[in-house]
Amino acid sequence: MQEAFWQERWARSQIGFHQEKVNGYLRRHWARLGLSEDAAVLVPLCGKSLDLAWLAEQGHAVIGVELAERAVQDFFAERDVQPQIAQHGAFKIYQAGKLRILCGDFFALSREDVADCQAFYDRAALIALPPQMRQRYVAHLQAILPPACQGLLVTLVYDQQRMDGPPFSVDDAEVVQHFSAGWVPREVERKDVLSGNPRFIENQLEAVEEVVFHLARR
Repeated sequence: MQEAFWQERWARSQIGFHQEKVNGYLRRHWARLGLSEDAAVLVPLCGKSLDLAWLAEQGHAVIGVELAERAVQDFFAERDVQPQIAQHGAFKIYQAGKLRILCGDFFALSREDVADCQAFYDRAALIALPPQMRQRYVAHLQAILPPACQGLLVTLVYDQQRMDGPPFSVDDAEVVQHFSAGWVPREVERKDVLSGNPRFIENQLEAVEEVVFHLARR
């Protein structure tokens, strides 16, 4: 998945993956992590997700990472917020209060950038990546996040032969394969979402599930 692909999607406003409300799984399951209100939270490949603002409203110091600057600019503009902007290493940083978004390549993220993080939240990052990049993505998370850092992960499961991603299908076995070296994946919710998405129906998918995992650090 090349950088140009995502830059073009944002430039053309082809962002069907963007949700117009705070994610219900996040609301229902975030408390499972048992974090303090001021805990720092990483949100990889965050786009302009409303989940960022929700996490900040809970008191968290939120660190989003997003490749497309258009998404970052839209996030703040849609809230009529003027962020402070600074260049730091590989990232252009947009910050307002306890919320900052690092605009740049996720794989340039260092241990220092996330040294205070106690959790990460992934609703649409892992499933946005093709197979060869998913393993690299998880390995990078494991390498840079502090030892006690937990996660909340949302995946999508369907017959990949019937539809091209993104979003890609990531089944339970793959979650265990990628994450079990550093985390203990525990399923906390599973939901049939076939009827709610015309694209799934158009591609004649027979079943589509969203699966939510709490990732407890080993």
